[in-house]
Amino acid sequence: MSTTLLQSDLPGLPLRHRGKVRDVFDLPRERLPADAPPGDYLLMVATDRLSAFDVVLPDPIPGKGEMLCQVSNFWFKKTEHLMPNHLTGIDVAAVLPEGVDTALYAKRAVVTRKLKPVPVEAIARGYLIGSGWKDYQRTGKVSGIELPDGLRQAEKLAEPIFTPSTKAAVGDHDENIDFDAMVKTVGAELAERVRDATLRIYRFAADFAAERGILLADTKFEFGTDADGRLYIMDEMLTPDSSRYWPADQYEVGTSPPSYDKQFVRDYLETLDWGKTAPGPRLPQDVIDRTRAKYAEALQRLAGISID
Repeated sequence: MSTTLLQSDLPGLPLRHRGKVRDVFDLPRERLPADAPPGDYLLMVATDRLSAFDVVLPDPIPGKGEMLCQVSNFWFKKTEHLMPNHLTGIDVAAVLPEGVDTALYAKRAVVTRKLKPVPVEAIARGYLIGSGWKDYQRTGKVSGIELPDGLRQAEKLAEPIFTPSTKAAVGDHDENIDFDAMVKTVGAELAERVRDATLRIYRFAADFAAERGILLADTKFEFGTDADGRLYIMDEMLTPDSSRYWPADQYEVGTSPPSYDKQFVRDYLETLDWGKTAPGPRLPQDVIDRTRAKYAEALQRLAGISID
């Protein structure tokens, strides 16, 4: 089993951001290979932290960071013909400070381009579930997009839809917005590029997953631009944390299908008298084990990669 990493500490590398799951470090030029192209670089580390209801929980899921990183890398490679991504191909071991356990970071860290993030979450939905289902029940719309009457929970939409949301800080909640609000935030040209890329990648990934007996209900992407305005997909891609994957053989309209993610954790937390604010409660070992198994199954079925 992988060594668990709750928090990464890398002496000599400036910590840029510590998110719910990922720790991001600036990479000084002297740490890069001599042949690295000009530009700024980051080291992104996927830890084993787990968040639920926007709260980071005290118990990690062993190996989760490695699984997330490998799923992302698989999809970045699989979709590079559709959209450039932030990966550089620089070996993680070459940039780690001396004395750091290289094996601990080899499968959970990547060296990336430093990009200017687009300040909106890009979400594609192919099925009516989650916050989209709640919005539809209340208004008949999702992010301002009018949908037919009479749709049921988890129903497949006639066409995938793009439903952006705000990008909240750790501990805050993202909020669905309509496309016009996104245009006001980032401009029409960039908003259209992000929307088109999001739907293009979603369709490709949904078809790929369906061939493996998995339904991709929805997913969230993050994009960034370089100094020349070129658009890249960044952060994580089509992981069980950023996406809702369902086993096709357990899908049923009118229900909330089981998913390859932290649903075991959410279900357990819903049984507690907890206000969904920090600090989060401890998790029983069986919930941790079952959650880890779900992440491992998704990695195996999608990418053909097995975790010890």
